Order: sequence, then structure tokens, then C-alpha cells
Amino acid sequence: MTTKPMYKLTVLLGLVSWIAALAVLAADKPRDTRCYELRTYYAAPGKLDALNARFRNHTMQIFEKHGMVNIGYWVPADNPENKLIYVLAFPSRDAAKKSWADFSKDPDWQKVISESEASGRLVTKVDSVYLSATDYSPEIKPAKAAAPRLFELRTYTAAPGKLDDLHARFRDHTCKLFEKHGMARREISLPGADRLFAYEIGPSPESDPPIPPPGRSRSPPVWGDNGASRPDRARSFVRPSRR
Repeated sequence: MTTKPMYKLTVLLGLVSWIAALAVLAADKPRDTRCYELRTYYAAPGKLDALNARFRNHTMQIFEKHGMVNIGYWVPADNPENKLIYVLAFPSRDAAKKSWADFSKDPDWQKVISESEASGRLVTKVDSVYLSATDYSPEIKPAKAAAPRLFELRTYTAAPGKLDDLHARFRDHTCKLFEKHGMARREISLPGADRLFAYEIGPSPESDPPIPPPGRSRSPPVWGDNGASRPDRARSFVRPSRR
């Protein structure tokens, strides 16, 4: 497992079956101080279905037993690396450490992993990143959506010294424009880093964004900010795992 203390903003747009972002935080509502963990599992060849089944039937319930809140689970729409991406929430970083320690020692988990990996390991690699919510992030809770929706996972790496400007642009402008065009979103950031993660929910179920004309990018422009942020962006489309 690798933990990456980096400086980026990630936006996740994907196809969701029952995870939806809810109302924007009210001005007088306390800021979300929970610790989030974004984890990416690389399944062994031919083992992604078994990995999803283990989460669906066992792992999620054991997570909840140890105070680990299941926020959402996704797989990339194009998935040559057999990835499973999910987000957990904890009261704090210390609570996350304790929960993982208790989880790993849980007899139910030990039984599950022994039985599920009798014919070989399901996971070859795990990436983990701890995150905190931005002050302008809307509240998100697990909920069933009326129809599948499209997510895009985006990672913005701010120019040196420009993370505050990037946050300000999202806070003062970008979030409102997202909502204007039917794009729900969730922004979380790496503590002490210039990296912001966010995921957005697209308005069109079962569809990719329109293909742009030749020479044009699907990515939205970086609005005229005179170099205020000019972030690098990485993106991938993901679908929620079936649970």
C-alpha cells in the first residue's frame, strides 16, 4: 500500500447507481471535519468480480462494524488495470488508524480473506490517500439514485503557491456554474498539500460527455485567471460497483 501526500484537486464524474451528493452545506452549518480516505485497489487478473463480491457480501459490513463509513464504490468505465476505487469516512485520522487496526484483526475478516483467497490473492496493489473536505464542499451521504449517473474523477494539481486561488475560484465561481449546468459535486483536499480532489455527478445517465470537434478538448477551459491557478488535470470516467 502506498500513501501519496500530493497537492491536487480531483473531480470524480462517474456512472452511479445509488450514490448521490445531497444538499449544499448551509452557511451556518459546521464544516465537515471528517477524515476521508480514497483507496484504489488493483485486482489480480480475472479477480475483479470476486473482489467486488467480497466487498458486497462481507467487507462493507465489517467496515461499518468498526466505524468506517462507506461513502461510495466505483470502477473505471474503461478498466484495463482492473481497478476498484472507493471512499471511506472516519471521525479523524487517528480514528482511521484504529479502525484499520481493529478491522485487520477482526476474526470475521480473517475468515473472509482466508476463504476468498483460497485460490490466490484478489488484490495485487493498493493506493491510499487521506483527504479533508474543503470549506465549500457540499454534504454527501450514501443514497439511492433514481437512475444510473455518470461520474468523472478529476485531479487538479495547482501551480506552485496557487492552491488558495484555485480553492477561491471553486468557492466563488466554479461551484455555482457546476450547479447551473446540473453538475453536483464534492470537493476534498489533501491536508498540507497543493492537491484538491473533487467528484462531480453528471446530469446524463448512461452517457459520456459529447465528443468535441477535432482539435478541441473535452476538459473545460481554465477560465481567464491570468495564471492564478493553471492546474494540471488528470481525469477518468468511473462507474459505481454493483452492490
